[in-house]
Amino acid sequence: MVDVERTLDEAGLTNPHVREYVAHWANITGAERVEVVSAADDARLIQEALDAGELLPAGEGRYYSRSYYKDTARAEERTIVATSNEADKGVYNNWKPAAEMKPKLVELMTGASVGKTMYVIPYLMSPKGSPVEKFAAGVELTDNRNVVLQMIRMSRVGVEYINDLGNDFVRAVHVTGDLENLGQGTPDDKRYFVTVADERTILHFGSSYGGNALLGKIAHGLRQGAYDGWKNGFLVEQFMLLGITDKQTGKKYNICGGFPSASGKTNLAMTLAPDALGDRYYVEFYGDDIAWIWVGDDGKLYGMNPENGVFGVAKDTNEKTNPTAIDSIVPGTGAIFTNVAYNTVTQEVWWEGRGEKPTDLNGWEDWKGEVIADRAPENADDPWAHPNSRFTTTLANVPNVAKDFEAPEGVEIHGIIFGGRTRDREPLIRAIKDVAEGVYDGLTLGAEATAAADGLEGVLRYDPMSMRPFMSYSEADYAAHWLEVIGRATTKPIFAHVNWFQRGEDGRFLWPGYRENLRPLNWLMQFLNGEVEGVQTAVGVLPKREELNLEGLDEQTLADLDTILSIDVPRWQQEMGFREKHLAQFEGLPEEIWEAHRRVAKALDEA
Repeated sequence: MVDVERTLDEAGLTNPHVREYVAHWANITGAERVEVVSAADDARLIQEALDAGELLPAGEGRYYSRSYYKDTARAEERTIVATSNEADKGVYNNWKPAAEMKPKLVELMTGASVGKTMYVIPYLMSPKGSPVEKFAAGVELTDNRNVVLQMIRMSRVGVEYINDLGNDFVRAVHVTGDLENLGQGTPDDKRYFVTVADERTILHFGSSYGGNALLGKIAHGLRQGAYDGWKNGFLVEQFMLLGITDKQTGKKYNICGGFPSASGKTNLAMTLAPDALGDRYYVEFYGDDIAWIWVGDDGKLYGMNPENGVFGVAKDTNEKTNPTAIDSIVPGTGAIFTNVAYNTVTQEVWWEGRGEKPTDLNGWEDWKGEVIADRAPENADDPWAHPNSRFTTTLANVPNVAKDFEAPEGVEIHGIIFGGRTRDREPLIRAIKDVAEGVYDGLTLGAEATAAADGLEGVLRYDPMSMRPFMSYSEADYAAHWLEVIGRATTKPIFAHVNWFQRGEDGRFLWPGYRENLRPLNWLMQFLNGEVEGVQTAVGVLPKREELNLEGLDEQTLADLDTILSIDVPRWQQEMGFREKHLAQFEGLPEEIWEAHRRVAKALDEA
């Protein structure tokens, strides 16, 4: 048996509750060694991983890793929220009784780390001193060195974050398991990713990848955080957060918002001002994935990104779509690339959408490690990188990261936006002044399904607040909690819905997107201040054409503006029927939400 007590003494880990927890799980997993890590250990651990072949060099100060080929993304069907109260069961949270799941996970983890090191990662998912700090501390135990390196980039790591917190920490246990013999995707699948929310315990078995393994990120930062927020009066959402400074007036605004998958959240979070407006506006990055939001003592709404890094999707990331991301993963940044293509000769990395595909195939291997030059002709067009390949980098590497991104008090939230991907129906932006209608809009957020996926072209796959995969309690309670928190704020944010993806009859996008998306956000803040009045419609206030700053836009976009600044009433009336069916799933939904639904439906009928 490893001498846990001596190891913890040498590491300066003094919190008795953490020490007891570490010893308990070292005994269950059978780990041969225990090692407490901090951010200061990064260089040593990187070298150990390189020596062991777990990482490969990807140029100066950058690294490349591959996960097992069946272990490349979150496994929503194996992801469970467990509590002791069946009232926590929702439509989307895959609820199970804690009494059923905990023994199952203990059994799977017993002896599963024999011969391995159990790394102890004390971490904080907030700046130190934050009002929500007591909910942000955790200790992840993992038997995987790559997980440690990713967590060091994605959170604040060190014993100083948990030594004085007593028993206020999330217990997060990750055991990789025998990845080649877990029956992924079969009836005998042994993987379980369980958040025991009412015990603040996370038990993940059977993966070494992403949100399945970096437990501070989704399991704590979203699922556990959302449950804690519900019980303690704050919101935790899969939201991006950015700041916009008008250099002409000196005013600064912060906007957060939720977007379903493939709807442009990361690109918006890391956007820059368009060239034509660059002299006037400066955009700052706070976060691309998670926001914790609370009401301050002054009645204003505040928020912060709990993460310390970016775990970005590599596919289609390039100098046009997201130049900020490209600049944050240059040589010397310590970035880690996972499951992209790799050149064993030049140490280059590449992914679909990065630029022209290399024509010289010498040294290139795909995300599975197979030599691309040896591919059979019928496989010649297979992707080089996995569609969910990733890059990991710290916030400090992002060129326009906000100067106050580590401010413990957070930043005031002026706007909350939702944005799906729809080819019609949704205009470029519509502002929503009423809180219940804003929450209703978030609950009916969705992105267009494809005929191949769902059989109904153009019908939305609803993703409430973009939290569908991350819900930890019932949707009815979730809606009520939103109404309570925002209702408590005496200075209320403006809500809005945005859509960058309207298409013409010829299939082309009617709005250029990317950096130009700053224009409607600027209008939203002007509307909040009463500087513009917009046009009232049944579904919110739309900009008048002359209220948008159009400087530098091309003639085609200007010609398309009338289309994307209008609503199709018959299409919206059809949508309201779909929304009613969607909301009816959520038993006990607050009456304010149904009243908002009826108000919008009536206004559409009168239109």
